[in-house]
Amino acid sequence: MIRTLYPTFQHWSEKGSVYIISDTHFEDADCSFMDPHWISPARQIEIINEMAHKTDTLIHLGDVGNPVWIGKLKAGHKVLILGNHDQSAQKFKSYFDEIYTGPLFIAEKILLSHEPVYGLDWCLNIHGHDHSGMEEYRQGCKHINLAANVCGYIPINLGKVIENGVLSDIESIHRKVINKARNK
Repeated sequence: MIRTLYPTFQHWSEKGSVYIISDTHFEDADCSFMDPHWISPARQIEIINEMAHKTDTLIHLGDVGNPVWIGKLKAGHKVLILGNHDQSAQKFKSYFDEIYTGPLFIAEKILLSHEPVYGLDWCLNIHGHDHSGMEEYRQGCKHINLAANVCGYIPINLGKVIENGVLSDIESIHRKVINKARNK
């Protein structure tokens, strides 16, 4: 179990791991314009299924494409944060167990979103949307870009990312407020 998660989201890790990916754009015609080496939906599903199994949770950070492909994923629990290409939650209801329409704080220092969020130097923003991978994040917040073509179509294991210390150099917002009050 990932105890760092708020209690509302800890069920994601009760039985297995939590994996995250974004911007699969299954069957979207303009993928080759974004990246000439874009791989097929079938190959993306193979890669994801090599990692996420029936006891795991898969979080998709939006821009799914044809949701029929979601039904081919092995992950037992599927979560969606809608992206700018996902017209409505209704289209995805039969494929995802949980659907969110905007950015989601899942822990004190972890924000999931489709598009990058800037200026929050007290959290890690895990997102997609930027297919170039060239965006420079100078506005304080730590970012992990999981647009499928940027991360090699490989979802990250959230528990392992946390275990590797990605949050260790991020000062919590509570500590920042206390320090600011002391310095007045």
